[in-house]
Amino acid sequence: MKNEFNRSELLRRVTEARVKEGNERTRAITKRIVTDLFRTIEDFDVKPEEFWAAMQWLSRLGASGQVGLITAGLGFDRLLDILEDEADARAGLAAGTPRAIEGPLYVPGAPQSTYEARLDNGSMPGKVYVMEGTIRDTCGKPLPGAIIDVWHANEKGAYSHFDPSQAAFNLRRRIVADDQGRYRFRSVLPPGYAIPPASPTSELFDLLGRHGNRPAHIHFLVSAGGKRTLTTQVNIPGDTFIDDDFAFATRDGLVVTMEDVPAQGGYESLGIDTPFTRIRFDFVLQPAVGERDTLHMGRYERAVS
Repeated sequence: MKNEFNRSELLRRVTEARVKEGNERTRAITKRIVTDLFRTIEDFDVKPEEFWAAMQWLSRLGASGQVGLITAGLGFDRLLDILEDEADARAGLAAGTPRAIEGPLYVPGAPQSTYEARLDNGSMPGKVYVMEGTIRDTCGKPLPGAIIDVWHANEKGAYSHFDPSQAAFNLRRRIVADDQGRYRFRSVLPPGYAIPPASPTSELFDLLGRHGNRPAHIHFLVSAGGKRTLTTQVNIPGDTFIDDDFAFATRDGLVVTMEDVPAQGGYESLGIDTPFTRIRFDFVLQPAVGERDTLHMGRYERAVS
């Protein structure tokens, strides 16, 4: 048996050896990735110390829970959205509200209410806002009983569940639309924020000469019977990084309009009797192509369902 290999022989053994059928797609993708990495190591004359430093970095990245930051920052999340948009266009599917990346910080199981909710617990400083609108299909018909998950960061750019200083599900709620497809919620406008300093993510971005800032945004997961579940986020106008988001998540159709509202009736159930900021935004859902399209799930749940 020959156990001494040159480069091409080693690559062939690594990518073609098997003792059972396995999964053809997994084999093909793995072969492509391994082949590209072999060539990268050869072309850049990567030294053992550099390679193992990179492996150590990957281990620290996984332990830090920041894989989702790296995928967003290197453009993979937005690429997947672009490919989905292109597939919709080829299929002639009517466009709904633009999709936008989920990010790594969705948490299922938020407290649920009908029509309206308050996200904040009164401890977050800043400008009170109400976001409201209707969830519709692509023909403009309201979708009664549609479900909308909403979540955003606090004034420090941190998210509950991942930040132990916050109460469970702070700034996270699930709202069931009323019989007219309407929703509304109260919270405090979040700021933009940056990737954690002194972290595996910041180490890479320092070496790349890139910043790690995100503009102010609010996340959503929206679903309704027979419609394709929408993952998206809206941006608060005027943020310094709205056109320079490290995660490439800003989309032109998702920058909202802010309206200064004087004290008025109709919002007492949200505890508002003073001037506030209002955001009006209707979500438009595409028709589902298959049952799987309708699942109200985040990306990690969907991946294993």
